[in-house]
Amino acid sequence: MELKEFLEHTGARRRLDTPEIYEFLNRMSDEARRITFELNGSYHTMEEIRILMARLFGKETDPSLRVFPPFYTDFGKNISLGRNVFINACCHFQDQGGIAIGDDCLIGHNVVFATLNHSLVPEERAAMIPAPIVLGKRVWIGSNSTILQGVTIGDNAVIGAGSVVTKDIPAGCIAAGVPARIIRNSLD
Repeated sequence: MELKEFLEHTGARRRLDTPEIYEFLNRMSDEARRITFELNGSYHTMEEIRILMARLFGKETDPSLRVFPPFYTDFGKNISLGRNVFINACCHFQDQGGIAIGDDCLIGHNVVFATLNHSLVPEERAAMIPAPIVLGKRVWIGSNSTILQGVTIGDNAVIGAGSVVTKDIPAGCIAAGVPARIIRNSLD
């Protein structure tokens, strides 16, 4: 299996449960860990960080990207970032299912993006089920939040620190809690 085929597979939200897929994921994880160990192992200028992130993503990064390491991922090739994105320290991007972050987003410390899930049926539990996470423009994710698979967060929304987002959050809302609930419908 190659990257294009894998991305088509996950884009269709098909289960990850074959030996071929597991072998591919192991190979990609090895590559991602090599790059993140290099990124996280010593000081780098912001330009050096962007170069390492481009290697990790397999594509160029916008010159406005700012990342404060450490940064963690076990895949790296299914992340799309807009302009002026800021990612604070200790974030975890489990991106096999896809993570798309719009322009001008702020990601706080220790945020987890989890795009894979497992079945509740014990005999099927080893299989992974991918679904993308999408953040609109100008979204702010507070520190220690977790965004779960399949969630879309609309433009200008704010997620309070320590939240677990299990469902879509509309544009312009503030959501917080475990699970996250809308606490304010409009930022006007």
